[in-house]
Amino acid sequence: MYKKSIAGLFVGIFALGLFSFKSDSEKYFEIAKNLDVFATLFKEVNTYYVDDVPPAKMVRTGIDAMLKSLDPYTNYIPEDDIEDFRTMTTGQYGGIGAVIGSRNGKVTVQMPYENSPAHKAGLAIGDEILKINGVDVRKKSTEEVSKLLKGQANTTVKLEIRSYGQTKSKTIDLLRENIIVENVPYYGMVDKEIGYLQLSGFTPDAGKEVKLAVQKLKEKGAKKIILDLRDNPGGLLHEAVNISNLFVDKGKDIVSTKGKVEEWNKTYKALDEPLDTQIPLVVLTSSRSASASEIVAGVMQDYDRAVLVGERTFGKGLVQVTRPLSYNSQLKVTTAKYYIPSGRCIQAIDYAHRNEDGSVGKIADSLRVAYKTAAGRIVYDGGGVSPDVEVKQPAYSEIIKAIAIKGHFFDYANKYRAEHPSIPAAKEFKLTDADYKKFVAYLADKDVSYTTAIEDELKDVAESAKKGKHYDDIQAELDAIKKKVSHNKSNDLTRFRPEIQEMLEAEIASRYYLQKGYIESSFDDDPDIIMAKQVLNDAGKFKSYLKMN
Repeated sequence: MYKKSIAGLFVGIFALGLFSFKSDSEKYFEIAKNLDVFATLFKEVNTYYVDDVPPAKMVRTGIDAMLKSLDPYTNYIPEDDIEDFRTMTTGQYGGIGAVIGSRNGKVTVQMPYENSPAHKAGLAIGDEILKINGVDVRKKSTEEVSKLLKGQANTTVKLEIRSYGQTKSKTIDLLRENIIVENVPYYGMVDKEIGYLQLSGFTPDAGKEVKLAVQKLKEKGAKKIILDLRDNPGGLLHEAVNISNLFVDKGKDIVSTKGKVEEWNKTYKALDEPLDTQIPLVVLTSSRSASASEIVAGVMQDYDRAVLVGERTFGKGLVQVTRPLSYNSQLKVTTAKYYIPSGRCIQAIDYAHRNEDGSVGKIADSLRVAYKTAAGRIVYDGGGVSPDVEVKQPAYSEIIKAIAIKGHFFDYANKYRAEHPSIPAAKEFKLTDADYKKFVAYLADKDVSYTTAIEDELKDVAESAKKGKHYDDIQAELDAIKKKVSHNKSNDLTRFRPEIQEMLEAEIASRYYLQKGYIESSFDDDPDIIMAKQVLNDAGKFKSYLKMN
């Protein structure tokens, strides 16, 4: 392990040396000198430090600290973490096909994937996992439980579980499979003419999945498309190229990468005949849409191919590659920046120029440079991709946050499922007045305590008044305001019923229709989808967004 860590350190210092010195002789002298200093220092600490020094942990700390000084995306991946890294980059792993998590100290099933071993075996959202192959997992972390569930395909794993409302547990045997996490977890019709697909990742075959989804939607009658890239963290660059190619002409530039190693610089073009260059397209973006998803969004904007709706994207314009190290470890290292067709790089944070305290900040809007789309519209670099139609996201009330954080939506949905064998289709499912009253009654003896912003401010005012010896003068007024705020809180379940009911309906729908149900239930109250429909259903408005003003 010590040699493996030193090898990782050498690669990191070598990368730093490449950036820091002009001549080869200076560069290699500095590398050798610093490695010698490090090895000598480590030997002295190991020999003389008052307590035992774990070599692997010490060197790993040094490697992580060194790479952290570059950017968050340059990472050392030890052999023990390789499988998790492969899962992240390929979307594949051996397991049962379920998202698990912790609820009130219990390891529970959060979402089984459709047609996975977990789903076929009848595992449901809310089922508590007690043992895995005889190992009690009730005090283990989610990460530890996840590792126990994973394994080679075609091997058996024995689970002891307890379903909602049951006092007795049961044991089931599941045959692990090669689980492929779909890049397109959902596609369907929002209405008779508008198709919708959600793209959640850019692992292998993402382009093929999007192509198939669009084809299926068109077969269902879709004349317009919503491509949802919200919260998509990105992934493989070539899949971003493949997806962009579906909607722009063959031969068009998609993205260019430029770094210090000039022979690695490359311009990626649309190599195939497109699927459809004419169908009206809206792309949904959020502040957590990053990397490859920003390439797709940016390409659609630069060629005036789609109207972007939502929020400005994250702003990750950096490209990483993996380099092999000793002992089956790897280095993921940033090698280039990418540039979309207008010529802009959307990287938002300048890691090369840090403040004196080592912190970094986003590029100021005043320093962003203007570029033009194919139609001459003005767009900017240096801070993500800005939407053509910005949608302000609703601020959730404190009571909704309290209900969600304390798991009451989750638990009540399990209760509802146990009491109702079936519900209408997710798009049609609505709670009645009687249903909502039952939920309110359910919360009566539950902890739904929360503090409003005005209560926090009143507390600050009271403390300041006490310090200034003026509290007695305003105590009566403060108490009156507190009483009024307290009265208002008791009515919050009524005042915020529409928002509370929307979230509860989506949670309940997921118990019957899994992830697809959760998504479809939100169609009629998702502000981004509502705006996208308005844009697509007004041909004049749609075209106006894509023309130079």
